[in-house]
Amino acid sequence: MTNKETKKDSILSRRERQVMDIVYANGRVSVADVQIALPDEPSYSATRMLMRRLHKKGLVKFAMEGPKYVYSASTPRRAAGKAALTRLVKTFFDGSTAAAFSSLLGTSSEKLSDHELDELRKLVAQAKERRR
Repeated sequence: MTNKETKKDSILSRRERQVMDIVYANGRVSVADVQIALPDEPSYSATRMLMRRLHKKGLVKFAMEGPKYVYSASTPRRAAGKAALTRLVKTFFDGSTAAAFSSLLGTSSEKLSDHELDELRKLVAQAKERRR
């Protein structure tokens, strides 16, 4: 993700961020799909305007499928997730990956399988190797 895309993403309104969450969660959506998924369901025309604004910002692209537009994110989900996680760590954990990791473990450690814990051990070992 480029700096330009990161900056565009950071200037989203609350409603635009909700729409982008819906787009990323579903992959491809119509205006009607977004309208139904939004809290306090806005009108169809208000939702269409939101999608147009996000397209103008370069955050979504669209294709015609029959009579309707189908939207998808311009930035791949993994890249957007990485950028969002970077912002989260910077904003809420003073840039500390360890603090964010600890918080994640604290909220989900009971739910982690042995396989997931083994994967985490491997990732930590790989990170140590990369430092050398």
